[in-house]
Amino acid sequence: MQHDCAPRPVVGIDVAKDKLDVFIDLPARSLSVVANDDAGRAALVDELRRINVLLVCIEATGRYHRRLAADLLDAGIPVAVVNPQRVREYARATGRLEKTDPIDARVLAEFARAVGPRREEKLPEKQVELRDLVSRRRALVQVRVAEKNRLADDAPKLARAQAQKLLRVVERQIDDLDRAIAKLAERDDDWNHKAGLIASVKGVGAATANQLVAELPELGRLDRQQIAKLVGVAPLNCDSGRRRGQRHIRGGRHDVRVTLYMGAFNAIQHNPRFRDFAERLVAAGKPFKVIVTAAMRKLLVILNQMVKTNTPWNPALAFQFR
Repeated sequence: MQHDCAPRPVVGIDVAKDKLDVFIDLPARSLSVVANDDAGRAALVDELRRINVLLVCIEATGRYHRRLAADLLDAGIPVAVVNPQRVREYARATGRLEKTDPIDARVLAEFARAVGPRREEKLPEKQVELRDLVSRRRALVQVRVAEKNRLADDAPKLARAQAQKLLRVVERQIDDLDRAIAKLAERDDDWNHKAGLIASVKGVGAATANQLVAELPELGRLDRQQIAKLVGVAPLNCDSGRRRGQRHIRGGRHDVRVTLYMGAFNAIQHNPRFRDFAERLVAAGKPFKVIVTAAMRKLLVILNQMVKTNTPWNPALAFQFR
């Protein structure tokens, strides 16, 4: 029996609001600009199916890339959604200083071929809706923080009155979102169960649990090193020769780290095991930032193991603080 060993093409797509610039690397060619609408995406999906692509690489561009990624995944076409900063760094490293939409599409294909980024998984429609609601809630929380900071300033009377009025509106909208998120989560048994496991950790509330389930579907599927690196809380080496540099975290999912920060901070305040963990680091002379980062990683690893083993929080379990 003979097998076709010919390499399959990799595709880079630069996504804009109204158009898609597409580059296919085998054979190297660019498609005519594709309209970013239902008809344009359907025609593109048919073409990519016909040539049996290995991977399609697109940048995370807010809501613009989501419809395309969903259409490709529905058609069974592998997709990687990558951080634009990583692609730009790759372009600079390979001497590509120019930046146009067709060039970006080509660089995306080359990046995907060289790096092999992680492929997206198709999410249930309800989970996509939940993730959007969680994202909206986070945006409103940021507005709330900004307006509260303005109230603390010595602002004019009118500015303070407007900030107070806006805060009342924002608070109502956050409450509405919390109810909508809770209602949707209750209808999804898997989501509800995972969120319940996470919220069983003292100091981690329902809002934090829902955010983590929405934005980290890989929780419970990876090992401790993989999940820490995916989120961006794994300390990375910075050594050269005999020099041993300070370890730092970077990359990963910023929104998940923000959620983990609040969860770890609250756990240090209210959970005896995390409080003891933090006090040991304080006694060792570690700065506050290092302590909270270590608690974030510890919390993530614990939650990952809890979801993987379907085990609620139990401070007596050895894996949780080894």
